[in-house]
Amino acid sequence: MLQQKIPPTPPDTNLAGQTVIVTGGNAGLGLETARQLLVLGASRMIVACRSVSRGEEAVATLRADAQLAKKNPDAIIEVFELDLDDYASALRFTDRVKKDVKELDILLNNGGISVPNFETSKSGHERTMQVNCYTYALICLELLPLLRSTAALRGRPTRITFVGSNLHVRGTSIAKTPIPAGRSVMEHFDDPARFSKLTRYGDSKLGVAALTRRLATLAPDEVVVNHMCPGMVSTAFDKNQPLWIRAPMVLVRGVMARDVEEGARAIVYAAAVAGPETNGKFVRNNAVEPGSLFLDKPEGGSFIDGLWKDVMKDIVKLDPSLESYVSLNGSV
Repeated sequence: MLQQKIPPTPPDTNLAGQTVIVTGGNAGLGLETARQLLVLGASRMIVACRSVSRGEEAVATLRADAQLAKKNPDAIIEVFELDLDDYASALRFTDRVKKDVKELDILLNNGGISVPNFETSKSGHERTMQVNCYTYALICLELLPLLRSTAALRGRPTRITFVGSNLHVRGTSIAKTPIPAGRSVMEHFDDPARFSKLTRYGDSKLGVAALTRRLATLAPDEVVVNHMCPGMVSTAFDKNQPLWIRAPMVLVRGVMARDVEEGARAIVYAAAVAGPETNGKFVRNNAVEPGSLFLDKPEGGSFIDGLWKDVMKDIVKLDPSLESYVSLNGSV
């Protein structure tokens, strides 16, 4: 089945004066999304990525873009180092943002990984969950005051958008392999025996959906928090997967995939066009969809609570000032 076409971004979309952070903005969808946001007038773009040298190459690519040079030649484009594999790197990143950035309009959590084998992150957890989910909780909470103060300055909500996946609906292990009673969410995913190359990426995006719901309760009138799926896009995202997975996907993408420009338009819609009605919600094909029905069930609520409890236990060790969020309850 062919994917729906993503319409052009509304011509009246204007990001003049706005500051944007795009994680993983040095390549693929992240780079193209950064370009489109700059063309829409963003005054300051921060490309957050693990390799500063590759980030600088991305900045050079953006500077060389003819459309951007015509539409927004005075934009400030910078690289901030961020390794999502490591809580400590994330804390250094947010410390730099808080020091150097006075206003923040859009935090686009785009960077992520998909790996075929069980790996341990620098912070000691299963790596896919760490990069795609856990570290973002720290980043969002650290930057929430800046997003809130910018919303007060602008007189309108600022944004946190996660690039998620529809696989959080149909590609997870939780329904078939529930977390045993007495075991925490992180313990479950940190167990190599529970790892599956076919479902771990979906599991990590289910974690993103859970974080979205919880973060959306913090300042709903000030910061809109949503997650979205860009659809199947012609990128090399699955380059680390085994050949037996990559080979058929080449054929499928040839028929069904959106190009990078169209996929990025879907991200721009969720991050810069969609309104407060998307707070805590899942956006696909430029519309709100139900997302994972599992999260609406009692066991889904337990998953959200357990994930939040585990992540907060981790990050309060790094920044005790975040302790006020530990007992947060509620859902959207």
